[in-house]
Formats: sequence, C-alpha cells, structure tokens
Amino acid sequence: MPEPTGMNVVVEDVSMKYGENWALSEVSLSVAAGEIRAVIGPNGAGKSTLFGVLSGEHRPHHGRILIDGRDVTSVSPNERVAMGIGRTFQVSRIFPNLTVLENVLAGVVADGGRATRFWQRIARGERDRARQMLAEVGLVDQADVVVLRLSQGDKKRLEIACALTLTPRVLLLDEPTAGMSLDETASTVRLLKDLWATRRISMILTEHDMSVIFGLSHTISVLHHGRLVCTGSPEEIRMRDDVREIYLGER
Repeated sequence: MPEPTGMNVVVEDVSMKYGENWALSEVSLSVAAGEIRAVIGPNGAGKSTLFGVLSGEHRPHHGRILIDGRDVTSVSPNERVAMGIGRTFQVSRIFPNLTVLENVLAGVVADGGRATRFWQRIARGERDRARQMLAEVGLVDQADVVVLRLSQGDKKRLEIACALTLTPRVLLLDEPTAGMSLDETASTVRLLKDLWATRRISMILTEHDMSVIFGLSHTISVLHHGRLVCTGSPEEIRMRDDVREIYLGER
C-alpha cells in the first residue's frame, strides 16, 4: 500500500460567530495524514462553518488552523489551494454550459499557472492529463457531453475530477452524495475509496447519509450547536447513546 501523501490538519480551539450567534465554539480536532474523517451533526451544528474555516472562506474569531504544522489561519483560499487543500461543494460548482472535458481542462491549465489565459491553445499534454483525470473518476466516455446533461452523480464525479487536477493533499467533501440515487451513492463511495487507496490523501467530509459515513470513514467527529461532542471510530460512534439522541432523535 502506498505511503500517505495527505497532510495533517489541526483545528485548535476554533470559535466563530455570526452576529451574536456562535456557529463554532472552542472546536478542536486533529486529522492525521491519509485519514478519512467524517464530521456529522444535525442541521445548524456548524459543519458548513467548519468547512469554510478549513478552506479559508471564513476566518475564525478565536483559535487557529494548522496544516502540517503551519499556521494557515490568515492564509487566503487561493493560497490554501496552492498548498494542496481541495474542496467540493454540496451544490456542484462547475461550468454547466461547457463540456465535461472543458471543465477539467480549466483546472489543468490553472494548475499549470495560466488560469487567466485559459483560451490559449491547449497543449496535448494538458488534454492527456485531463482525460486521465476523467478516466480516474469514470467519466472519460462522457468527455464531450455538456455538463447540463449529466446526472447528479456524474456532476459530483466531475467536481471531484476538477478538484484532483490541482493535486490536493487534503480534500474537503461537502455532502458528496447529496441528491444521488442509491446506485449513484454506492458508486461514489467506491470511487472515494479507490481514490484514497491510490492517492492516500487526507479526506474530511460532511454527509447526512449514515451508510456513507459508516462505510467510508476511519474516524467520526460529532458537532452539536457548534461544539464538538465526541470523536471516535465508526463502531464507537454507533454505540453512543448521546449521538443517537443528538443526531437521530433517539434515546
């Protein structure tokens, strides 16, 4: 098995508020290099805010974010991407009127340092790399399809391919199976497992589908009202009465 290429991510006493409401309150967690970490909790638990803090979209009011020991709390989203932090979104952020291949090419040329000159002639090597990304996520046969015509599952696969063009070492996955059918969900879980097996990058995901959480994650952290309730293995989290009460509404 290949050595982990992912980076260690540390959230240290992070708090953030909107107005007078604290979305995160003294949250601390550590994700090891090459780990798949799930962050779960009911709506309003603070998951999206935590992802925004990790990606650089939000700057916390207190605490700090460390990536491989470097304090990146004040580092911009673009700089974090350059460091190797990739992200997908609950609602896919791709170009709907371009083809599948053109979407991935946009990431390839950006990674090559010429994002502002995208419509220059595309080198053969860039096209080959884009097709390689599509093959990795199972979309090479749809390279010339306009994104508007894709299923929800294939749009998510495309967004993952676009994120991979920037060679991330940490991949933030915001509800990667949202809106998918059962078959698409199972296929996406297999894809993420395969990507982890070949790349060994760190993955941090939020997800409401518990079958995805328990089938994919190495470790699970539970948020509630902006606070970290607990962290443990899938087996440990499954057995906790407080998690069932908080997240599933059971006693």
